[in-house]
Amino acid sequence: MKPPAVVLLSGGLDSTTVLAIAREQGFAPHALSFRYGQRHAHELQAAAAVAHALGAVRHLVATIDLRPFGGSALTDAAVAVPKGRALEDAEIPVTYVPARNTVFLSFALAWAETLDASDIFIGVNALDYSGYPDCRPEYIAAFEAMAWLATKAGVEGRQRLRIHAPLMHLNKAQIVREGLRLGVDYALTSSCYDPGPGGRPCGGCDACRLRARGFAEAGVADPLLRRFGRD
Repeated sequence: MKPPAVVLLSGGLDSTTVLAIAREQGFAPHALSFRYGQRHAHELQAAAAVAHALGAVRHLVATIDLRPFGGSALTDAAVAVPKGRALEDAEIPVTYVPARNTVFLSFALAWAETLDASDIFIGVNALDYSGYPDCRPEYIAAFEAMAWLATKAGVEGRQRLRIHAPLMHLNKAQIVREGLRLGVDYALTSSCYDPGPGGRPCGGCDACRLRARGFAEAGVADPLLRRFGRD
């Protein structure tokens, strides 16, 4: 029997690739997505399609609301999603959602404990990551260390949780190539922070531009753009 693993799945390029990696590594993936008050909620439709296509054992959508805290263009309609900014800008952008990965990983930890799972997969990346502090390797290592102390299963010695971040040191082009090797259909995914009708990517936000650079450097066309008649 394949061991269960919780895979955080946003429906974007990175998390979709990670789901395919978890499956290839012999895990039974349980996909976890969030309705957290994000403006770009089309990603949840993409996550459902990806989970089905890649054979997730279950796809769970947890509903929480991060909007009351504000502080992010992804949850506050009054804050514009930046377009066309320098991707190498060291300043943390307004699309950063305060403590989002900590919240998501905490939910994943709870589900992993009930599944008797010792593995969580997350698609964070330290190279093409828009400057988010909760995408760094030291953050993942710190959360993993905390998780060993945080659960009944851990205290009783039944669980030694591992947080897998297989994309941590890959750039977007390498991620695209890895996904294509695994047979990922990127036409199902949604990366845009400010999508139009039907999930049409805006092309100008950080997520769209990082994605475009990844496909260009990988030397392949983005199938999502073909879906919308754009090359």
